[in-house]
Amino acid sequence: MADTTSNDNNSLRSFIGLVVSNKMHKTATVQINRRIKHPVYGKYITRRARFHVHDENNECNIGDQVMVAACRPLSKTKSWRLLQIVQRAE
Repeated sequence: MADTTSNDNNSLRSFIGLVVSNKMHKTATVQINRRIKHPVYGKYITRRARFHVHDENNECNIGDQVMVAACRPLSKTKSWRLLQIVQRAE
């Protein structure tokens, strides 16, 4: 039987989010929005999370839509890395 646990990019925890800040060197702040259903009332609620993302070449700009993936901790607050820029800001 083949081993199904592999360490390629498909098995990583990844999200698509929006760059809200790029003022730090080699770091961008990405906001992830998700909609969850309230367990009792059934109303949909928007939740957000902001992550510091490692951007090696400083190629992200504010408003870009990017794909990020979890990685080992790179600093106190940075444990995500930039996979690709999905869409550039206009």
